[in-house]
Amino acid sequence: MSDLLARANLVDFVCSHKQQSLGVMEKISPDEVGRLIRLLAQARQTKRQIFICGNGGSAATASHFANDLGKGASYGRSQRFRVYALTDSTPWITALANDVGYSQIFVEQLKNHAEAGDLLIAFSGSGNSPNVVEAIKWGNDNGVTTVGITGRPGGELGRLARYPFFIESSHMGHIEECHFLIQHMVSYYFMDGENQS
Repeated sequence: MSDLLARANLVDFVCSHKQQSLGVMEKISPDEVGRLIRLLAQARQTKRQIFICGNGGSAATASHFANDLGKGASYGRSQRFRVYALTDSTPWITALANDVGYSQIFVEQLKNHAEAGDLLIAFSGSGNSPNVVEAIKWGNDNGVTTVGITGRPGGELGRLARYPFFIESSHMGHIEECHFLIQHMVSYYFMDGENQS
């Protein structure tokens, strides 16, 4: 009986989490996703660099997004994305964290590579990861177009990014699920949807 009750509790939890996730996903604004697609299309058209960053789970989202744009949405196409995840150079990141400070791991990379007119996309569930916030501040001060994809209330990222994009939840799991869905909707537009327009 205890095993049966345990299974019922597990199933109830999974079903509840799924329903909550779907509810938050339904609130993702198609207009906001469309705006991000347009910003990326413009960066690709003008051959601007695209930088993506995030901390913790959002670092994985940043890396995945760069992979999908850099390979999936570029391979075999006449126009390609010049995209780089600031999360992916482990030696550089650890050297900066050790010698300069963890809050500077993205800023110092941007100083080497970014120019006015480039695009910076930052993911942060809370909007308060210092390394992400510092990157956005530097981008704003140096003519980089900044996009902040966060949750609610959105923290410093939501306040500072030129183009804030909020997920209507404060639950970190649901925020990260939606961030992943957004990067897939955007990437697959360029892979599959663009030719249908």
